[in-house]
Amino acid sequence: MKKFVRQIEAGGDGNFSYLFGDGEFCAVVDPAYDEEAIVQAIEESGCKLLWVLLTHGHGGHIASAESIAGKYGARIAAYRTSIARYDKPLQDGDTLRLGSLKIRVYHTPGHSVDSVSYHCEEWLFTGDTLFVGKVGGTDYGKGAMAEYKSLHEKIMTLPDETIVFPGHDVGVKPISTVGDEKRDNPFLLRPDFESFLELKKNWLEYKREHGIE
Repeated sequence: MKKFVRQIEAGGDGNFSYLFGDGEFCAVVDPAYDEEAIVQAIEESGCKLLWVLLTHGHGGHIASAESIAGKYGARIAAYRTSIARYDKPLQDGDTLRLGSLKIRVYHTPGHSVDSVSYHCEEWLFTGDTLFVGKVGGTDYGKGAMAEYKSLHEKIMTLPDETIVFPGHDVGVKPISTVGDEKRDNPFLLRPDFESFLELKKNWLEYKREHGIE
C-alpha cells in the first residue's frame, strides 16, 4: 500500500484539515468547516476512514467531526480532557493503529490545555501549537510556559526532517519541517522562556519591524 497525506483548505480562519493513510485505511485530522471538501478527499482516496483525530476542541478544528465520523463509522479521538465529543480518550504517549501505520500522540498544551500533536511516519500534525514561522496564541502565564515546554521538550526533539503540518495557513508557506523551524522560527530561536514570552508580548511590533504578515 502507498502511504499519502493531503492538506485540505477547509474554510474558517485559514483552517487546514488533513487526510492521511496507508492506501487502505485513512484518518482525518481537524475536520473544519468545509465538510464537502473533506468528504471529497476521503472518497477520492478510496480508503476506509478509521479515525477522526482532533488536535484540540476549538470550534474551527471540530466543526465537521461528528458528521464525518457518523457518515463513515469512524471513531473520534481527542485528549482525555477535551470539551469536544470523542469516542477514544487520549493521553501523552498513546499509540493508535491505522492499518500499517502507527500514530504517536504527544500532549502539547499551551494554546489550549487539551492540545495534542500527532506523529506518524515523517509527518507531524501540530494543530495550533506550532505554525510555520510562528506559534499558537496563549496567555502570558501558565499557557505560555506550557507551550514553551511543549515546543522544546517534545516537538523540537523529533528528527529535523519531520514534516510539520499546521492547523492554519498563517505562515509564509503551508508546510515546514522541524529543522526549518529550528533554524527560522523566531520563537524557537529565543534562548530562554523569558525572551520567548517577551516576543509573544511584542509580536505585532516584531512583525512590523521584520515585514512579517
